[in-house]
Amino acid sequence: MTAVTLASTAAELVAKGKGILAADESLPTIEKRFNSINIPSTEENRRTYRQMLFTTEKIERFISGVILFDETLRQKSDDGTPLGEVLARKGVIPGIKVDKGAKAFAGFPGEKVTEGLDGLRDRLAEYRDLGARFAKWRAVIAIGDRLPTAACISANAHALARYAALCQEAELVPIVEPEVLMDGDHTIARCVDVTLSTLESVYQELERQGVELEGTLLKPNMVLSGKDCPQQAGIDEVAEATSHCDGLTLALALNYGSRAEITDAVRAIATKVKLGQIDPETITEETIDAHLYTAGLPDPDLLLRTAGEMRI
Repeated sequence: MTAVTLASTAAELVAKGKGILAADESLPTIEKRFNSINIPSTEENRRTYRQMLFTTEKIERFISGVILFDETLRQKSDDGTPLGEVLARKGVIPGIKVDKGAKAFAGFPGEKVTEGLDGLRDRLAEYRDLGARFAKWRAVIAIGDRLPTAACISANAHALARYAALCQEAELVPIVEPEVLMDGDHTIARCVDVTLSTLESVYQELERQGVELEGTLLKPNMVLSGKDCPQQAGIDEVAEATSHCDGLTLALALNYGSRAEITDAVRAIATKVKLGQIDPETITEETIDAHLYTAGLPDPDLLLRTAGEMRI
């Protein structure tokens, strides 16, 4: 899979009007949910529950992708169809959670580092064979007295970048999730500072590891006051702080080839027409726009076209 195809998949996942469903609850988490309604957390009950979600009528109108748990990607529906294929047939992209959870960061009390890099290359190859097209890895950054440390941010950023590089090697789009936690009594201003520092470190590592940014997705945290902060930021302030957390500047240079983009868009639409997911009579400019590499992005305010073979 080329960088262009990874970018196309990433764009599909953030299609306008759609979202990604997280159905990757760990065994302990889903057991708590089942216990609340007095249902045993057996493998069969978990399979039936997820099958119910994935076969919901018209789910593809609102869901672009689903993050699965390892067990779920290996399960099948009542008619023997793998659950990942059930989603794919609806035009919903199957994904997979691949990290092994946040563990205590040795030598740094109160902080955690996400594990799961050992054996990840082989697991990713298997997940790709099972039908996954994207993956997710979550790192957690705590705010507290003298926290986070530079070491914790650096360790998690490096792990996220290694995971992302391995994903792209395995032809999977990586969702990069460096989450700054809301636990604590910190102010929203402090959350802004930590979020910017974390994102800066993550993107520096992604660059060092040769990750193609166009073929990734960032899952950022909301910029919030700590849960125990006596002065809680209101909804408007949270929205403003999150959407304008722009102290970090990402400069992206795209090696853009319009013919390749149009070709890929036409192929994707033709495939969906063949599968009965799109009626040819309903194809509009918006349909084509949704299948371009830049789907979901605003139109450019300024276009620079340079001379030579490589244009920005």
